[in-house]
Amino acid sequence: MTTEPVLLKLTPPGAFTTSTPHPPVEFAGPENYSETDAATLRADAAPIIARYPQARSALLPLLHLVQAHDGYVTRAGIGLCADLLDLTPAQVASVATFYSMYRREPTGEHLVGVCTTTLCAVLGGDAILAELTDRLGVAPGGTTDDGTVTLQHVECNAACDFAPVVMVNWEFFDDQTPQSAARLVDELRAGSPVTPSRGARSLCSFRENERLLAGAPPVISTPTTPSTVERAQRVETKPPNEISTPSSLNHRENSGPSPSTGERPSPTTAEQTTPSTSDRATPSTVERTPPSTVERRKEEGEQ
Repeated sequence: MTTEPVLLKLTPPGAFTTSTPHPPVEFAGPENYSETDAATLRADAAPIIARYPQARSALLPLLHLVQAHDGYVTRAGIGLCADLLDLTPAQVASVATFYSMYRREPTGEHLVGVCTTTLCAVLGGDAILAELTDRLGVAPGGTTDDGTVTLQHVECNAACDFAPVVMVNWEFFDDQTPQSAARLVDELRAGSPVTPSRGARSLCSFRENERLLAGAPPVISTPTTPSTVERAQRVETKPPNEISTPSSLNHRENSGPSPSTGERPSPTTAEQTTPSTSDRATPSTVERTPPSTVERRKEEGEQ
């Protein structure tokens, strides 16, 4: 039995493809930071990197740090992260392009994201996005001429129980309608204070929030509205024994007797004239409210 030869015809490279090729990912912005900016960013990055047993584990917060500086991830930001963490620019870029929170285009003072995934869409998410597109005069991904708002289409805000949801600088604004969302962006552009539906009690700018996500010390400039950063700065400047946990910045617990002496500190004149619980300091400097009957009996039993 004879076997006929099989002839293979080889096509030139690139003549056949199974999918539409994607253009290469490119980052904009300057190639390198100035000496001053580089020194500042390196100083901010050092304590962040020190938190991790391996330096490369700090990549995510460092990307937030350079995004806070530039408003988006630039070529200079990619290069700085690679240099600080002993990675290649390609390794840093692969992470920056994987997560949608890292932006590759300049961002306005506020990033407004409208969810149009299934539940939000059914309840009006598409109508909200259409209303904001018309009102701001920009398509999703665009920024208003005054630089105050960047509009973004979001696949999911992970808050389906409050749909339709709009996020501003990653803070939730629940149960929105086209009318309420329009008022929200009008207030943002006017510099009026706005309050998220939950979480933070006030709204900070996109760049301020990026520093918080990076875990870097807040930088107070001149925000247009009272922000989370201001509260964080007040905590940073307090002595260690007066720092409250984030969940109790405005509602601190009353203090009890001193663990070492069993005595209660005497209130100062200012504390005597300011009975508001939210204005009281921490256990080391404030007299607590009178103990309840149960507390007194418990203390007497311990004695």
